[in-house]
Amino acid sequence: MESLPSADAAVAGIAAAIGEPARARMLLSLMDGHARTSTELSVVAGVSAPTASAHLQRLRAESLVLVVAQGKHRYYRLAGAEVARALEGLGVLAGGWRRPFAPTAPARLRHARTCYDHLAGAVGVRLLDRWLEGGWLRAAPDAADRDYELTPAGTQAFADLGIDATAARSRRRRFAYGCLDWSERRPHLGGALAAAFLQEALRRKWFVPDLDSRILAVTAKGRAELAARFGLQG
Repeated sequence: MESLPSADAAVAGIAAAIGEPARARMLLSLMDGHARTSTELSVVAGVSAPTASAHLQRLRAESLVLVVAQGKHRYYRLAGAEVARALEGLGVLAGGWRRPFAPTAPARLRHARTCYDHLAGAVGVRLLDRWLEGGWLRAAPDAADRDYELTPAGTQAFADLGIDATAARSRRRRFAYGCLDWSERRPHLGGALAAAFLQEALRRKWFVPDLDSRILAVTAKGRAELAARFGLQG
């Protein structure tokens, strides 16, 4: 028997990977843009941890998911927008299936906190969204590294905030990258630029750190500034 043409074989492999019910549930749970651990995906799929690991290996082999290492944790997300579009099309045929992401961390910790020396939580994630949408940052050519470049507009905008991007870039560390947020499961900004932003935001009293935790309380001044400068509410 003649072998299938390569394109047909590739389509068949992807379809078979998606077509297994447990793997389909894993993929659909990732459609909300939030990354999840293997343990969480095993619960979503209703399978054991070893079985979930085998399923995820299959999905990675078909380039349907990517794994992101964050500290001691490994998170899985969809491999790209083209995967999401394919699943969206299947979802239309299936009549809809979205299940919302439900974070379990305490509300104050989720809202704003430190991640080592930079801003994390919902506020950090939303700020990165605004900086990308506003053209302050853009993905570096090698997007696999999750690094960002500062645009000329961003250089000026951060300078207007009192942040010296040249000084931040000279430090012996990554300049700007997507740091996966453990409560939001979407990236906030990490690196030297993010550390400089948080230092300046603390100096301006936009945030006040808790004495005995990583929680950052957003001050009334901070709420006003974040709304005026970046369109963030709350």
